[in-house]
Amino acid sequence: MCRLYAMHANEPTRVECGLVKAQNALMAQSRGDLQGYAHGHGWGVADYPDGVPMIEKQVWAAFHGEHFTRNAARIYAKTVVAHVRRATVGGTSIENTHPFEHGKWIFAHNGTVPNFDQVRMKMLDHIDPLHRSGIAGTTDSEHIFRYLLSLILVHPERGLLTVVRDGLENILAWSAEIDPKARVGLNIILTDGEHMIGSRYNRSLHYLFRDHAFQCPICQRSHVQHSPKIDYQAIEIASEPVTFVDEWYEVPNKSVFRVGEDYRLDMAPFGRRFSN
Repeated sequence: MCRLYAMHANEPTRVECGLVKAQNALMAQSRGDLQGYAHGHGWGVADYPDGVPMIEKQVWAAFHGEHFTRNAARIYAKTVVAHVRRATVGGTSIENTHPFEHGKWIFAHNGTVPNFDQVRMKMLDHIDPLHRSGIAGTTDSEHIFRYLLSLILVHPERGLLTVVRDGLENILAWSAEIDPKARVGLNIILTDGEHMIGSRYNRSLHYLFRDHAFQCPICQRSHVQHSPKIDYQAIEIASEPVTFVDEWYEVPNKSVFRVGEDYRLDMAPFGRRFSN
């Protein structure tokens, strides 16, 4: 288990409240989520200053010290991905800490692929040599990331949503071959700063859409220096609602999604075999 948070907006936006100050901010979830689980095996936050991803990671809990708080306070961006880790596959190390990066791509995962050593062998056969050599850690998550990037490299004409759904379905199929009763967790966020794709599969996931700049009831100020020439739009996606004053919605289980041009989620179910 882990907990993730993502924000995608059409204007630079502060995320300090969602990461630190809100009632159920990601930092609070690292100490204990709504189910009572701690996620103290590392944290990472990625954003895109000047269009290039910048990531800070640490191997200690987000609620330890001031590093996570200071990093959250500096971020003013259109796209943000943050993650707090509860290790299942792979030990505690920087190499195993999310989000993962390649070029402009950023990836975070909440969930576990059971029997990963066996699934990994099947996955490696389909990972491009460039991405295979780029795997630095031992997590199922980083392998999923490199596998999906390999598929995107081979099939750019099919579109991100289709490629990601097909890739995740392949992982589910390999897992089912090994143990049909294994419960796979595949909540992901994949972004290049312009596009954002994700999935929910057997883990909780929620979203919040904003269609106007507003004064935050938590920090009592606006999160955006809004331009009157733009209709502000943003979406937040989180394993758990980070605020209790906003109207969060559940992403349907066993579905993939993309953030559309209107900053709402375009959603599609997994294939019939994996959506029942």
